[in-house]
Amino acid sequence: MSRRVRQKREHSRGEKTNVSSETLDCGSLTSATISGVDWTTLPDDTVIQLFDTEAAVSLSPRCKNLQRLKFHAAGSADALVSLQARELREISGDFCRDITDAALSVIAARHEMLESVHFGPDACERISSDAIKALAYCCPRLRRLWMSGVKEVNGDAINALVEHCRKLKDVGFIESDNIDEVALGNLNSVKFLSVAGTRNLKWGSAAQVLSRLPCLVCLDISRTDVNLSAITRFLSSSQNLKVVCALNCPVFEREVDSNPMQSHKGKVLLTFLNDIFKGVTSLFADNSKNVTDVLQYWRRTKNRDKNLDEIVVWIEWIFSYSLLRIAENNLKELDDFWLTQGAAVLLSLLRSSQEEVQERAATAIATFVVIDDENATVDCQRAEAILRGDGIRLLLDLARSCQEGLQSEAAKAIANLYIDSKVAKAVAESGGINILANLAKSINRLVAEEAAGGLWNLSVGDDHKGAIAEAGGIKALVDLIFKWSSNTDGLLEHATGALANLGADEKCSMEVAVAVAGGIHALAMLLALANLKECKSRYFVAARALANLAAHGDSNSNNAAIGQEAGALEALVQLTYSQNEAVRQEAAGALWNLSFDDKNREAIAAAGGVEALVALAQSSSSASRGLQERAAGALWGLPVSESNSIAIGRQGGIAPLIALACSNIEDVHETAAGALWNLAFHRENALHIVQDGGVKPLIHLCSSSVSKMAWFMAALALVYMFDVRIDTSVPIGPSSPGSSKILNMDGVGRMALKHVEEFVTSFYDPQPFHSAAASLVPSALAQIAEAIRIPEAGHLRCRKCLCKLTAKTLAPFLVTVHGNWQVRLDPHIAMSSMWKNFQPMFTLPGGRHAMHHSSLLQNAGAPRVLRAAAAASTAPIQAKIYAKVVLQNLEHHHEVSI
Repeated sequence: MSRRVRQKREHSRGEKTNVSSETLDCGSLTSATISGVDWTTLPDDTVIQLFDTEAAVSLSPRCKNLQRLKFHAAGSADALVSLQARELREISGDFCRDITDAALSVIAARHEMLESVHFGPDACERISSDAIKALAYCCPRLRRLWMSGVKEVNGDAINALVEHCRKLKDVGFIESDNIDEVALGNLNSVKFLSVAGTRNLKWGSAAQVLSRLPCLVCLDISRTDVNLSAITRFLSSSQNLKVVCALNCPVFEREVDSNPMQSHKGKVLLTFLNDIFKGVTSLFADNSKNVTDVLQYWRRTKNRDKNLDEIVVWIEWIFSYSLLRIAENNLKELDDFWLTQGAAVLLSLLRSSQEEVQERAATAIATFVVIDDENATVDCQRAEAILRGDGIRLLLDLARSCQEGLQSEAAKAIANLYIDSKVAKAVAESGGINILANLAKSINRLVAEEAAGGLWNLSVGDDHKGAIAEAGGIKALVDLIFKWSSNTDGLLEHATGALANLGADEKCSMEVAVAVAGGIHALAMLLALANLKECKSRYFVAARALANLAAHGDSNSNNAAIGQEAGALEALVQLTYSQNEAVRQEAAGALWNLSFDDKNREAIAAAGGVEALVALAQSSSSASRGLQERAAGALWGLPVSESNSIAIGRQGGIAPLIALACSNIEDVHETAAGALWNLAFHRENALHIVQDGGVKPLIHLCSSSVSKMAWFMAALALVYMFDVRIDTSVPIGPSSPGSSKILNMDGVGRMALKHVEEFVTSFYDPQPFHSAAASLVPSALAQIAEAIRIPEAGHLRCRKCLCKLTAKTLAPFLVTVHGNWQVRLDPHIAMSSMWKNFQPMFTLPGGRHAMHHSSLLQNAGAPRVLRAAAAASTAPIQAKIYAKVVLQNLEHHHEVSI
């Protein structure tokens, strides 16, 4: 997995006040949490979150000095209603979809000193004109009102603001379905007005009334269907109007293409049709004409004009809003805009002194670089435009901020930018990994979630895994799972996703698993909470993390440790019944890896794993290739145990594996062949494979698959099936009891082993083989060993019983004649059987389990038999050379003399 992007905001987030260590393990402040805290010193400017209602009631008499309140997350409304901060001047928040008319009316009634109210950018879906009227009646000092997504703003609400809020200067009704444009003409005190994104405005009447507003200085009509006529009216008739912002107005832009506009001296029109920075520059004196970033020029200017300051502050605000919304829409026709202007404007907004502007700019960057969030695709040109503009440094500076809103949005942007390899390298070199690892330790859930997402993306590939571990990122991620174990899907998905990627690295997997970090326990705990009817991504990510931790075989103890974790194997078995295919796939993958541990195999079977995995294989005929491969893989690992092998055969597991062996998908038929190989060791299963029509698919794989590994697995299965394990004739067909069809096993066996011989012969090159036969030089055998190497075979772990039986099963094929060893059976059968038992692939140096296999052969007394085979006068030259190759491999691993 490996990539994750966040294009649009989620609406189930929560954030906590950084008040006390007592809040570390809870999702909200409660009355118990605050009982020992002196809230009388709550600062004038405070960012809070979710109290429960009881806690808010407890706090209400102790926050009299509170003047500025900012909240995040849905669900805050009920708690906010209980506050009684009589001196409150400003309230702002996002994720406001749960705030109702009643809640806003009570908030207004208890805080009559309010001067600024800002709800957005997410929609206020449950607020209507009635609440706006209540706000007007209760808060006569109101100077600024911004609301996003109010469905209808009627004339009564607007006129109530006109009548009762005489100091109202800045109004924004954005993303609304309907606004009474005639009533807007009564806002005589307003200097700054935005109706961006609003639909159904009658622009003829709107232009007529708005152009007569005596105090209007700046008007934002971005993302509307405003036309050329209306904009011309604004510019020509408005007495004090200085700035009209019309970003992404398609109707107007089409009309301007065919009807060029006249310039209007003293007024600035900001559109995508011209250079935005140059437009803003025209507000300044001549000494700013050559400035690249006029907004930054203004920030550095001393002795600034107060009126101009207000205008530029407003421009920053509406730019951040509109560019965020435009980025979310991801319009293909705006590609050039983002590269020529948009990226530069967003980078400038990151330098704003307004925290909300910086947050929205960071969110817009996180959004506009992503062109396909389903497939985690980032536009490299856009990402590198941010890199060239010093955006990485700016975002990392924001991530270091003490403001948690800035931290989370900057972390989100960094996370998405990480997908571009050049940006990832730049972030890592700038200390970004340490910053994200520290942010992942935040007690603010939203900050931790975005930081974990950044570590998830950065952990893709091998370049940065070690640095994440060194920065303490692994422990931070594990701690997140313990800290936020419920109702935090996004955070848990990010944390487990990162751990899944890190677990694929052998060194990092040990750190994830160690008891200090508790990673295995944390992941198992998540799986234990799984609901089979849910399709939450955290479950399959947690299962994948366990699969990766268990994928390192003998190199560490993770595999056994997972099996020893109470409930882990049982949870994975249950997840194979999940209604979500991705969950079933990852659970099967984890069980596949875990089944290579002896104790795990038995525990999986005891937990119902055989029945579950057979059922999964039986239902996988139309499933994804990933699920088919993992279902077959899990049935490959389990039959290493004789009882499991027999149980799989009796449960009906062979038929679906034969069907998967017929797949055209290389990974699927290769894995199915491996499972059939393990099952074929037991006579009963070998008979089932024949009866269920498995010989033909295996012969086909042994001769026609594009995968040499599939050839190898199919050849092994055929050799074990026809190694005098099956009677000379057997009934065939799925309904074998009572069947009249009889198969001549002698003929079928010879045909099958003939194909095995052809597979073995495909590695045969006469010249080096004869040279090796006549030479005692190790390099000659080494040359052949490399020629026959199948790299993937080095990852196989052979069953212990197979290696131990080498001497016992090979001996009957050899006989002493006049003191010389000779082959006594049909050469095809002898060579195939000896090749099977020599298994040079399993002992070649460099294979993951080569030492393990060599030890088993050594302990079984294989060297004596191998020497005899190598010296047998009538043995095929290939068999003799393979015997020498294995002996040389054993010598390499155990210093055994040939």
